[in-house]
Amino acid sequence: MDFQVVVLGGGVSKKLLPLVSQELPNALLPVANRPVLSYVLEYLELSNLKDLIVVVEGEEAALHVGAWISGAYADRLHVEVAAVPEDVGTAGAIRAISHHLTAQDILVVSGDLVTDVPLGAVAATHRRHDAVVTAMLCSAPVSGPSESASSGGKDKTKKPGRYDLIGLDPTKQFLVHIATGAEVEKDLRIQKSILPAVGQIEIRVDLMDAHLYAFKRSVLQEVLDQKSAFHSLKHDVLPYLVRSQLKSEVLFNGMPQAEENGTQKVISQSNQQMLSQILANASEPTFHLRHALGPYGFTSDRRTHKCCVYIAGSSKYCARLNSIQAYNDINRDVIGESSHLSGYSFSTQNNIIHPSAELGTKTTIGPHCMLGEGSQMGDKCSVKRSVIGRHCRIGANVKVVNSVVMNHVTIGDCCSIQGSVICSNVQLQERAIVKDCQVGAGFVVTAGSECKGEVLAKK
Repeated sequence: MDFQVVVLGGGVSKKLLPLVSQELPNALLPVANRPVLSYVLEYLELSNLKDLIVVVEGEEAALHVGAWISGAYADRLHVEVAAVPEDVGTAGAIRAISHHLTAQDILVVSGDLVTDVPLGAVAATHRRHDAVVTAMLCSAPVSGPSESASSGGKDKTKKPGRYDLIGLDPTKQFLVHIATGAEVEKDLRIQKSILPAVGQIEIRVDLMDAHLYAFKRSVLQEVLDQKSAFHSLKHDVLPYLVRSQLKSEVLFNGMPQAEENGTQKVISQSNQQMLSQILANASEPTFHLRHALGPYGFTSDRRTHKCCVYIAGSSKYCARLNSIQAYNDINRDVIGESSHLSGYSFSTQNNIIHPSAELGTKTTIGPHCMLGEGSQMGDKCSVKRSVIGRHCRIGANVKVVNSVVMNHVTIGDCCSIQGSVICSNVQLQERAIVKDCQVGAGFVVTAGSECKGEVLAKK
């Protein structure tokens, strides 16, 4: 697969505070005790894509990501880690490293994507249609869209869920409309030129843009050069390409699609013959081709480009770790129903207990649980549907349910943790009760505290 690959590793997202920091940027956030970026890198490796550019926002975050990749993948992958300024956005990140892009086609993958959708199918769709962009779509998350309000925190107002609003042509191969984020809540407006050309549009709200794109490099670079205000691939570049596909302004390999002949634009004879041959060979020509040729097959002033989609099957897993709710959901899934993604071998009890971990008497680790290397648990503890990291020290009579506990956490006797994320180096003193909370790294929860729906972090 001769695509050049760019992985957008992000930086330190405000939406993931207090889980992330300069020392633990988005890309290194642990999912089932592995950095989330490892899922992307191994996903690419399975498709024999081993020469990668990983773009990270912020110098310090890039250093941490680069150090981890060097240690984990030195003999397996060739990865160049590129640091870009913070908050440049996904379009800005590609713009900043565009001088490194030389291949005909570019794969852009979000560093927070966890999926088993076959990457080769996306690439094949892109090449088959000679598209300027191909976007992978998957089923929207059951727990709600990634931009919904995260669990926990003192603000109990539930924000309305925002799904992507996606318009497809009747063949479900081409993207003819996309609205994301706040645009979803506005009136649906379809361009006048699209509906007559397509015939009918299927509007979908059950699909999510997975932030995995195949781009024609020349077109992507041209758009980023000409549209300097574009900040996001998803919110700016993709909608622009979709809107303009029947009145294309982009150049292909530096050449416009139509030639000038006096005051009238005409399709060259060779192009006309090629298009006619495609029409003759195609059982159902695309609406782009019909629109370009016009009603008599000779209209010359219509330039088009194709925006394609690959829709993942419902049996495939696809999720992005871009909110705290998503973090909880993905950890749950990877040690649960989608355990094949974890890369671990589960026991006959359907859990993972590291050989070096120590359990007290009458302590139970239920199915869909993970206990990391070197961790110790006292007597009469109970763990259900949770991940516990490495080198944790857990006292007696502790209950952990539906939670993620990171590394080097100390939990005193008789504590209860439910529906929460406990970051590394946290101390929970005896009899502390934590429910639906996020506890930032190094925080101390004092003895006997009862915390519910709070974000606890150092000042």
